[in-house]
Amino acid sequence: MGKVHVFDHPLIQHKLSYIREEKTGTKEFRELVDEVGMLMAYEVTRDLELQDVEIDTPVTKMTAKRLAGKKMAVVPILRAGLGMTDGVLKLIPAARVGHIGLYRDPETLQPVEYFAKLPQDIEERDFIVVDPMLATGGSAIEAINSLKKRGATKIRFMCLIAAPEGVELLKEAHPDVDIYIAALDEKLNDHGYIVPGLGDAGDRLFGTK
Repeated sequence: MGKVHVFDHPLIQHKLSYIREEKTGTKEFRELVDEVGMLMAYEVTRDLELQDVEIDTPVTKMTAKRLAGKKMAVVPILRAGLGMTDGVLKLIPAARVGHIGLYRDPETLQPVEYFAKLPQDIEERDFIVVDPMLATGGSAIEAINSLKKRGATKIRFMCLIAAPEGVELLKEAHPDVDIYIAALDEKLNDHGYIVPGLGDAGDRLFGTK
């Protein structure tokens, strides 16, 4: 059964306050999202399996611990998820990167996949799906659907800010997926924006409107 993890680490909360702030410019916003992505990846990977290896220190032989060779993949939901990807890769440089692109159908308001490029050995990999925002939950649910129908079985979802409504819908749709959140916000407003939130993450990352 998947769990919801809300981070209270002081460094994450400190950086998140600047990410939220309206006057934070594109360059600083991008750097902060990258840094928080890295800090969150430290916690998200806490339960990775280790194995014993024999090594020589300058003093003697010993049995040390290394990752058990489990293959990892990071999958940003385009386009805002790209802002968190490099931070994760700094800690797990051997991870492969997949991409899933979704757009919202203007009539049904449901997410529709327009792009998916993923590592070939999907069944063997642990996936971390990244997107700065979990608002209605639609994009996250659809991205995870996309991974599962291609054979992924071990999936985590990681975001900066989530609305309670999105968390509940994601848990309901994918009860086996662990959800990692830097901050659980108050609610969604009538336009589907998270309150207090941080605005549009994609626009703030890439300097668009």
